[in-house]
Amino acid sequence: MKLYISHTTKYAYSETVTDSVNEIRLTPFTNEQQSCYQHSISVEPNASLLSYDDYFGNRVHVFSVNHQHRKLTIRSQMTVVTREAVKPPRGKDAMPPKESWEWLTDEKAVNRFAEYLLPTDYTGITPEVAAFAEATIRNEASEERIGVYSWLLAVSNKIRSEFVYDPEATNVHTIAGDMMHRRRGVCQDFAHLMIAACRSKGVPTRYVSGYHFIGDLQGGSVDFQQASHAWVEAYVPGLGWCGFDPTNDALVGERYVKLGHGRDYKDIVPVKGVYMGTSDAALEVTVDVKRADD
Repeated sequence: MKLYISHTTKYAYSETVTDSVNEIRLTPFTNEQQSCYQHSISVEPNASLLSYDDYFGNRVHVFSVNHQHRKLTIRSQMTVVTREAVKPPRGKDAMPPKESWEWLTDEKAVNRFAEYLLPTDYTGITPEVAAFAEATIRNEASEERIGVYSWLLAVSNKIRSEFVYDPEATNVHTIAGDMMHRRRGVCQDFAHLMIAACRSKGVPTRYVSGYHFIGDLQGGSVDFQQASHAWVEAYVPGLGWCGFDPTNDALVGERYVKLGHGRDYKDIVPVKGVYMGTSDAALEVTVDVKRADD
């Protein structure tokens, strides 16, 4: 599927500000599931962009606007061709269940994926989160009878069925433990909860940011909450990193465009920065994901 994406971030300050230093993580990956054919970033006021790859392999652009200004606009445009992910049939795994779970407990695996196994501020493993993960195993089967991939599907489905999508229920600072009590939230919260549950069982899991194309499914335009999306990638022995979307009833495939991954949201904030001046600022973000004509 060929997708065209535009992402615009606008800041309007009540007074002039200076020395604005910013980081942008808005460059799509090119990997086995997607290829970026065109990508551009522009900034107003005009500023030079420098780039580097961070620890997690995400492309980061940085820029500074040192002179006085009252508005800052960042525009990103890209064309990405996506592919369906190759996954085993539901209920089947690449390795025998017992062997796959034992593989994850091996010292080499634990050391290799250490950063994706430890809890973070967003993904703390509370008793409620641990019980949630255990209940999924008890409901499906014993750990010796259900494979890692099948268990991950069960966790994702459990979150979708037991939690309510509600943009008013949480904010950008909500952690997995709070989500357990509120039983509602947005894609960021669903992803953090699944990450915490997976890490409690020793499954390496990372937070993914990107876009989700659903415009043609709805028969209309896609707004910001729908187009910008978060999901998770978990490491499955014998398969590698696999995408799961606990917000929607779908595996991560050709309708998803990945921008970056990290331990949690904090590692891959799309746009962040600091500046000198008033804290009174208005933020406007618009994202549009369309199917491009061939």
